[in-house]
Amino acid sequence: MLTRNSQPIVAIATAPGRGAVGMVRVSGKRLDALVQQLVGRALRPREATYLPFCDRAGVPIDQGLALYFPGPHSFTGEDVLELQAHGGPVVLQLLLARCLEAAAQPDPATGQACLPGLRLAQPGEFTERAFLNDKIDLAQAEAIADLIDASTEAAARSATQSLSGAFSREIHALRDALIHLRMLVEATLDFPEEEIDFLQQSDARGQLDRLQDGLHAVMQKASQGVLLREGIKVVIAGQPNAGKSSLLNALAGAELAIVTPIAGTTRDKVQETIQIEGVPIHIVDTAGLRESNDAVEQIGIARAWEAIEGADAVVFLHDLTRADAINYIADDAAIAGVLAEKLPKNVPVIDIWNKADAVSGAVPATGLALSARTGSGLDRLRHRLLEVAGWQQAPAGGVFMARERHLQALRRVDAHLMEAQAHLGAQAQALDLLAEELRLAQNALSEITGEFTPDDLLGVIFSKFCIGK
Repeated sequence: MLTRNSQPIVAIATAPGRGAVGMVRVSGKRLDALVQQLVGRALRPREATYLPFCDRAGVPIDQGLALYFPGPHSFTGEDVLELQAHGGPVVLQLLLARCLEAAAQPDPATGQACLPGLRLAQPGEFTERAFLNDKIDLAQAEAIADLIDASTEAAARSATQSLSGAFSREIHALRDALIHLRMLVEATLDFPEEEIDFLQQSDARGQLDRLQDGLHAVMQKASQGVLLREGIKVVIAGQPNAGKSSLLNALAGAELAIVTPIAGTTRDKVQETIQIEGVPIHIVDTAGLRESNDAVEQIGIARAWEAIEGADAVVFLHDLTRADAINYIADDAAIAGVLAEKLPKNVPVIDIWNKADAVSGAVPATGLALSARTGSGLDRLRHRLLEVAGWQQAPAGGVFMARERHLQALRRVDAHLMEAQAHLGAQAQALDLLAEELRLAQNALSEITGEFTPDDLLGVIFSKFCIGK
């Protein structure tokens, strides 16, 4: 009986909906009989052939291109057949059904089914086959999904870097250096009677120092890559009529939120993603924070606090035209107190004074002054948002796309190497602990590329891909 990973699979490999071109993809072993059944002829490898796609009765469904990639020289490492037709959903569903039907038909040469066990692919299963067949590693597989999901040009270029293997090569270089260091430690453990001190003569401490320096450089690039992929969530908070919706519209460059002089106009969250130097910033406009007897407004205020509690940064917007009003100052102080209570210490609160265009006198010494109406001061706010996000100038060699799980693995490697530093040079009894820390560091590195990865993690990763990819 065929196992799940050995069963042939088929799916529509283009996005749902109408388009100029659509594609149905099949992957499996020995697709020759299915190819013959579908198109009535053999196909030359890696050469596009224009022909009709017919149903079982020989009536054309459509005309298009057929491409055949015999394994292992294919994306999945198996035989792959791609049928490119017009991109109507009905046409592609008919082609998909025809593939499943043809797979069950008998092969004239053998009398057996052309492709036993052909089934619909699960999300990400084609890419999973490529990973399992050593065509790509796990970091490259994830980069495929990141390239598809990229929301900015910088994110797309970084994902391409990772897909080309830039991230994986740096991980492999760290792993090779770690393996060499482990070899020295194991040699010292295996031959304790030798007078030669393998570790001292081979400059083990210097190697470990260089390994940590290289790790920190990779961590810097990875942290920037995580930021490019995920961005940060910034919530605009403040009293009614401070100009929160106007600020959202100004940052987004579009009239997304309704703006009126009436306090309490915004009743629910309004969210928009902008990009600053390629970094996605998810801006959330919220209802004005105040005491209210209006049931609908109360719900909006409750949702505002929920959004604030889940923020990576909060823009606390103040109204310069009311900066001298005693009641306004007291209410702002009360909001600031609740923010300090509700927010974790690592979530920054940026004080912004809006309506600078309407004030001729001095502005408060703390925070940034701007005008959401004229756009004055917006650039300073954008740069401040990048600062709190942790964005830095792209390091040498560029930034590769990374995920939070990669960063967590690199942090574990760093922790194990720090423990290894403590054991290096200690008494001989500590060499076993040193060897163990180096082994754990290597395992954490290998999780990134998938050489040492639990099966349940693979299931989570590939389940988030689109079907047909």
